[in-house]
Amino acid sequence: MGVDLVDITAKRAALTPNRIAFENAISGRTLTYAELDDRASRCAAVLAALGAGLEDRVAILCRNRIEFFEVLFACGKLGAILVPLNWRSPAAELSALLDDCTPKLLIFGAEDEQTAQTLQRRDAALLGLDREYEERLRAATALQTDRRWPADATWFLMYTSGTTGQPKGVVQTYQMTAVNAFHVTQAFDLHDGDTSLNFLPLFHTAGIQLVTLPNLMAGGTVIILPNFDEARALELMPRLDIFFGVPAVYQQLALHPDFESADLARVRSWGCGGAPLADVLVERYAAKGVRVCNGYGMTETGPTAFIAARDDALTKIGSVGKPQMLLDVRIVDADGSDVATGESGEIWMRGPGLTPGYWKKPEETAKAFAPDGWLKSGDIGRRDADGCYYVAGRIKEMYISGGENVYPAEIENVLARHPAVLESAIIGVPDEKWGEVGHAFVMLRSGAAAINATEVIQFCRANLAGYKTPRHVTFVEEFPRTAAGKIRKHLLAPGPNAPAR
Repeated sequence: MGVDLVDITAKRAALTPNRIAFENAISGRTLTYAELDDRASRCAAVLAALGAGLEDRVAILCRNRIEFFEVLFACGKLGAILVPLNWRSPAAELSALLDDCTPKLLIFGAEDEQTAQTLQRRDAALLGLDREYEERLRAATALQTDRRWPADATWFLMYTSGTTGQPKGVVQTYQMTAVNAFHVTQAFDLHDGDTSLNFLPLFHTAGIQLVTLPNLMAGGTVIILPNFDEARALELMPRLDIFFGVPAVYQQLALHPDFESADLARVRSWGCGGAPLADVLVERYAAKGVRVCNGYGMTETGPTAFIAARDDALTKIGSVGKPQMLLDVRIVDADGSDVATGESGEIWMRGPGLTPGYWKKPEETAKAFAPDGWLKSGDIGRRDADGCYYVAGRIKEMYISGGENVYPAEIENVLARHPAVLESAIIGVPDEKWGEVGHAFVMLRSGAAAINATEVIQFCRANLAGYKTPRHVTFVEEFPRTAAGKIRKHLLAPGPNAPAR
C-alpha cells in the first residue's frame, strides 16, 4: 500500500490559515496558507479551462517565484503533471523535451517569453505569469477537487541534468514527496514554523524538494529569491533556520567580502548536496562555528538518500553519512555481489521514495534497476566500519592508470587546497604507456598569483600517489555546469596548457 498525500495547501490552510507560507525576498510580498490554497485552487480552474486535465503535462519555464508553486499545487489538485523546464537551455534543447512530454500548456515568466514563443506548439496553449495570469486567477472560481492525492500517481517530471548525455524525464510521484519530506524532517531537524530560503533552480529536484516542499508541509515559511545572490543570502541568514546549497553556493558565500562578519548563528541545520563539498570548505565554515553536513541523493531517489549527522560533520569529513530511515543501501561489485566493508563498489538503493522509472522509456528504466528492485546509481561508494558512506563519483568518471583505479574526486579534493585553485575537474585520457592518465582542468581564484601546469602537477605529486597525479593540465575561465552545479565533464576538451611528461 502506497503513501497517499492529502491536498497539501488545503490541509495547511485548515491547520494554519494565517501563517505566512511564502515571502518574496525582493518585493517583500507575502502569502498566507489560506491565500496560497485559494490561489492554487483558482489556478487549477485556469489550467482546466486551458485544456489541462488528468495526467496531461503542463510545462513551465520561469525563474524562482511564488507562482511556480501555485502552479505545482494546482497540478496536484487537477491530477495534471508539471514539467519544469531549464531556462538556461537553448530553445533547441527544450524543444526536444517538449517533443518527449507533449504538454497541453506552456507557462512562462516574463524573462523567458521569447523562448516560450519560439517553443509554442499548435496543440499547446501559452500562459504568461504576468498580468494575464493574475486576471485569469481573479476571474476563476476555485476548483473543488479530491483532498487525497494517490501515492503512485505522477505529480511532476524532472528531466535529468545530463552530466553524461541526453536528459531523461524522471517520474516524481506523490509518494516520493511524502517519503522525502519524512527524510528531510529527520535529517534536518525540521520544526513547525521554520524559515528556509528557496534559490536553487526549480527545474532541479533540489529547488523543489530541498527543503521547500517539506517545509511547506510542516507549516514553515519559504523566502523566495529569483536566483542565487550571495550578498542577499548572507543578509537573510539571521532569519533562517535551515539552509541547503550545492558546493558552488558554499564557495560563493565563502568568497564574499561579508562572509567573515556575517551572522550565521540562527541557522540550525546546514546541508550540502549535488556534488562533493571540498574538505577545505568544510573547514572554512567550521571556523565560523558552522557544521555543513554533506549529503547524497539523486533525482531518482526523491532526492534525499543520505545526510551526514552533525556529530560526524567534522570527525568524518567527506562522508555523506548513513542511509535515511526508509532506504536500504548496498555496495556491490560488477557481478552485483556485496563487497566487504571498506571496499569500493557501485551504490545500489531500494525503498518507497524511489522513482518508478523514466517517462516513456521502459528500456532505460529496466537498465536502471536490478530485477529485485534495487536502483543502480552509477556512483562508486564505500562504507566504513561505523556504517558511514563515502561517494567517490560516477563509475564512468573512474579511470584505470597502470592497473590502478583512480577516482577523480580524490584528486579534485587535493587541488582545492592549493591557494591559487578555485575549482578543478579531472578526467581520464588515453595514454600509450599507462592505459589512461589524468587530465586536470583548473579554474584559478580571482586575484591569485599565477601558476603554470608544472606547478599544478608538482602540487599533486607532493600530496598523492604517483599514479593519481595528473599528467596534463588545462586552465579554464569557467566550467560547463548542470543545474546542481555539477561540472559536465563530458563537455571538457583538452587544451594547450599540458606540459610534456
